Amino acid sequence: MSERPVLIVGFVTPVLRALTGVEPDGSVVLVEEPDVIRKRDLLAKLAGSSLVREMIGWEHARPGSADEFHATHPDLDPAAVLPLTEYATPFAARLAERYGLPGASLGAAQILRDKALLRKVSAAAGLANPPSATVTCPADVLAFMRAHPGPVVLKPANRQAAVGTQIIRSAAEVGQAWASCVEQDEGVFVPDRPMELSMLAERYVPGPEYSVEMLVRGGRQLFANVTAKQLYPGPRPVELAHIVPADIPGDLSGKLAEQTRQVVAAVGFRDGILHCEWIVSDGVPYLVECAGRIAGDGIMEIIDRAYSMKLLHAYVATMRGEPPAELPRRATGGAAVRFVPMEPGVIDAVLGLDQARQVEGVCLVDIQVEPGHRFTGLRSSWDRTGLVMAVADSPAEALRRAEKAAGLIRIEVTPAP
Repeated sequence: MSERPVLIVGFVTPVLRALTGVEPDGSVVLVEEPDVIRKRDLLAKLAGSSLVREMIGWEHARPGSADEFHATHPDLDPAAVLPLTEYATPFAARLAERYGLPGASLGAAQILRDKALLRKVSAAAGLANPPSATVTCPADVLAFMRAHPGPVVLKPANRQAAVGTQIIRSAAEVGQAWASCVEQDEGVFVPDRPMELSMLAERYVPGPEYSVEMLVRGGRQLFANVTAKQLYPGPRPVELAHIVPADIPGDLSGKLAEQTRQVVAAVGFRDGILHCEWIVSDGVPYLVECAGRIAGDGIMEIIDRAYSMKLLHAYVATMRGEPPAELPRRATGGAAVRFVPMEPGVIDAVLGLDQARQVEGVCLVDIQVEPGHRFTGLRSSWDRTGLVMAVADSPAEALRRAEKAAGLIRIEVTPAP
């Protein structure tokens, strides 16, 4: 086949679905960890795919793996290299360098993958960061709390999906929080081999949370959106809702986009999409973290709906080295994602899905659990049960519709012993 393939690193169902029928048949080569292929049964899931030409099992999360891949596949000649998952970003950036294609740059990808390193680099560039320190044991956390009175956030510096992240409000919580935070289990989404763990303690910053999704070409912004967040209550800062565009004053939106451009410059990010998270406290945006990949949680979809655009298609064009179609400067409406909470226990029934789908403006109801599923409590983004997506003329009305639909879904459980 003469068509140069698009090489995608990491399996993400909505992205492959969105590209089907847009990219030519047989034009994608998918690279994924062998353990993930097995645990997620990807060979069976992709058996009927018209889009995916080949799936290559490769341990892409290992250092040096991209150069080994390039040496093994020197004639693959991809048209673009796209990372879709967090742990794939350094591999994809290095592989783009080796094939002479647009990409983040390996240096930028490595900084963005390490939250402690990103703190140092962005602070040196003048961006506001909460005080933080690398910690290796509970005693280190206690010492940090003595030096920085008040609540602290304990989190892995090199994980995704809020895995292991916890807010600690007193010294008495440190031992249990440490034991809980260092237990990393991402199930089918990661390889079975151990992954090195680095922990970070930082001062808790109160305030509303936002993310900036920015498409970048040659280090310059092509498109930017600001998403507003809501979090589940409690010590685990897991996102409950995303609202696009954030219903905030234009000067704050502009400031968040400018701060994200400063992150781009500080780390030397060249080509791709960033998902950059911020907390605004007393008018100051504090950097939370920044991912050098597309946003998850349905954010890409609600951006498309709110702006009447196809951001993923613009991203693929950018990574091919082509100018994307003209991109909008402001939204034409509002869109929101709202996750559906549930209580710990074993699920007996999931009810109200049809009623939720009938709510005005609801465009997706996606529940990932079924009777028999055991839920032990919310620890990370992976533990959420499913979501509702809605659109409206305004962000506030889109959120109201999504909340109404989510409220109609009843997940009945028997408490676990």
